Amino acid sequence: MNTYWKQASEEEAAYYRTVDLPAGKLHVYASDALYAELPNKVFEMANNNLLIPHAAYMSYTPDVHVGVGTCIGTTAVWKASEGYVSPSIIGNDIGCGMRVHVTNMHRNELKDVKVRRKLMRAMEKYVPVDTHARGHFSDIRLEHVLTKGLHGLPKKYVPDIYTPKKTTSFSHVECSKFHFDASVLDLMPEAAWHRAHRQLGTLGSGNHFAEVQAVELDERNREVAEAWGLFDGQVIVMLHSGSRAWGGAVNQHGTKAIADWMRASGKGTPDPRLLFAPLGHAAADTYVHLMYSALNYAVVNRHLMAYGVREAFRDVFGTQVELRTLYDLMHNYAWEERHDGERMFVHRKGATRSLPAHHPDNPKPYMETGHPALIPGSMGSASYLMVGREGGAANYYSICHGAGRARSRSASKQLVSIDEFAASLGIGTEEEVVVNQKSLDSIIDESPQAYKDVEQIIDSVVGAGLADVVAVCKPLATLKGA
Repeated sequence: MNTYWKQASEEEAAYYRTVDLPAGKLHVYASDALYAELPNKVFEMANNNLLIPHAAYMSYTPDVHVGVGTCIGTTAVWKASEGYVSPSIIGNDIGCGMRVHVTNMHRNELKDVKVRRKLMRAMEKYVPVDTHARGHFSDIRLEHVLTKGLHGLPKKYVPDIYTPKKTTSFSHVECSKFHFDASVLDLMPEAAWHRAHRQLGTLGSGNHFAEVQAVELDERNREVAEAWGLFDGQVIVMLHSGSRAWGGAVNQHGTKAIADWMRASGKGTPDPRLLFAPLGHAAADTYVHLMYSALNYAVVNRHLMAYGVREAFRDVFGTQVELRTLYDLMHNYAWEERHDGERMFVHRKGATRSLPAHHPDNPKPYMETGHPALIPGSMGSASYLMVGREGGAANYYSICHGAGRARSRSASKQLVSIDEFAASLGIGTEEEVVVNQKSLDSIIDESPQAYKDVEQIIDSVVGAGLADVVAVCKPLATLKGA
């Protein structure tokens, strides 16, 4: 994979470096300024990850920050023939990812802050945000969701299926159905089924959100943007959520056998929270199959959230409003990919796959342009729609997944003032980013001040030649869970 860097320009190489650790080589994509801010802990964690046998490649994106067992912002790769799976290099929220729907509306139609507040109230009605909220989809069979993904939904929840020429629900996604051995579902306790069923179509808390944004096209990639159906001032909706209670249950019940194998075989690293097992072993394969069920749940959960948002928009603006799927993708998962003709097992934890035009893994609608890579900012800051470049092959086509935390949640609560938070949202002005929460104090750990500067993150990705900006998306209103 170093062949790309032998040909890279000096400007691109300035955003990339290798770090020789005792256990192996770490590739870091970041500007000098971002790299200088990385704590020693991220390198300690990388070294632990590289102690897993047969690791072929490991890298950090510029939004990297410390996580449990593995940093968020990690790409880790094994040859499929001698691969390992690590639940710790996937993350607790399996299948967590992004979805964007585009409307036929212009931001001027949301210019009145009272209209944005009305829309937030409607969205909160259809997309439950509390941690233990019950969704509105009791008529959906959970086993169909887990085994069939989007194809397991009743037709009424896929409204564009009735207009085949406009259908985007199945085609404009990274994967609409993950195949696996469904017999592993018998291992999951009844309580997990019940709780996961209740949570279908719900937001969750933490950094999850549903945000209404306005598009500003990047002139350098206007042709790509217009091919995607984007226009300046267009209103879009960006969603961020994952596999909710089902993913949590998979981590609780699906990793026990892996931990047992590690103890019995004497395998491990200095970090007891870093779990792994070889592909082909029963413990590893059971986890992988359960993981795929959680990926199915995650993409359906985001789809149902978008269905709820569509209903909210129609309540406020009428039935002529369209919400077409632009794309849905994951940033916490592992699966097999082919690189340079070889089967590789690729983990991404807080990392987004971003393919260039004509890459064979692109969905058919995006073969000529490359698919949209959906990169959120933080509350009050811009998000980005990007497209992969050929140079991304050097990093297995992985880029950032967002701004990346600069402060822990506890530190943010101590160091960020309500006045600072309110100012960043423009509270009290006509440009206010409307938030559904009555008190900013309840979500201050999600303030822009808790995150890195997303513009610096994007600058590093573009500077390294991994991807380009297609559009900047400015926030108008944000739905958050407390």
